[in-house]
Amino acid sequence: MTVANVGINVTIENFQQVILEGSKSKLVMVDFWADWCEPCKQLMPVLEKLANEFSDRVTLAKIDCEAQQQLAAQFGIRSLPTVAFFKDGQPVDGFAGVEPESAIRARIEQHVPGPGADLLQQAQELLQQESYQEAYALAKQAYDLQPTDITAQLTLADAACSVGRLEQTEELLAPIGLADQDSHYQHVVSKLELAKQAADSPELRALQEQADAHPDNLDLQLELATKLYDAQRMEEALELAFNVLMQDFNFGTAKKQTLDMLNGLPKGDPLAAHYRRKLYSMMY
Repeated sequence: MTVANVGINVTIENFQQVILEGSKSKLVMVDFWADWCEPCKQLMPVLEKLANEFSDRVTLAKIDCEAQQQLAAQFGIRSLPTVAFFKDGQPVDGFAGVEPESAIRARIEQHVPGPGADLLQQAQELLQQESYQEAYALAKQAYDLQPTDITAQLTLADAACSVGRLEQTEELLAPIGLADQDSHYQHVVSKLELAKQAADSPELRALQEQADAHPDNLDLQLELATKLYDAQRMEEALELAFNVLMQDFNFGTAKKQTLDMLNGLPKGDPLAAHYRRKLYSMMY
């Protein structure tokens, strides 16, 4: 796909407005180039593509060093191509020569917030306010937008633990490497351990043993499903409730209890979507 001509041609007259002032609202990527420079011609389409992709957060500024020798001297340019990144009126990064697209993308991502940054901030504030269901919904959206972002992963794990999605919390924590096991990670791990202890009471264990001993007693299975749900062991509770429905779809209040469980899950929870599909396939 060809990218339309992207970027602002910078001159001595507009460089202050485009680069210094402009970098207060967006990251400005300044491309120092010249017509005789072949590597410049290789690099420019890559910069244009990235500027197009990040257009809401990045501006591409182009300085033709042949036509704007005074500017090139002012910036101390010694070789072409050279790319400098400006933020809040200051140079924050740069490179000389040609770099691959992936490396330039990584530089940009270091300095601009990801697409889920606002959602993530709101989710973290809601967690502090103990509005866990709302925090989970926003954290899930942020994580879906940037699934490789460790902060998004930890925030979703924190929210998932807070709404009793302990299995999901474990899944999110498992791939986090040692280098990223910071204080937030340790906080979520501790929170998970406490939640698991609270979800494993002697009464619940006794009821589990009874239900295991009488698998055909659907009243007992349903009672255990409710107790598991109350202990925030959502996935086990739903699996048990669905086992009851599969044995007798019209058994007692099984349908209503299952729907109540699904409706109690936070908005955006993939567990709810999975079991709703399962329920509808049983109904129709």
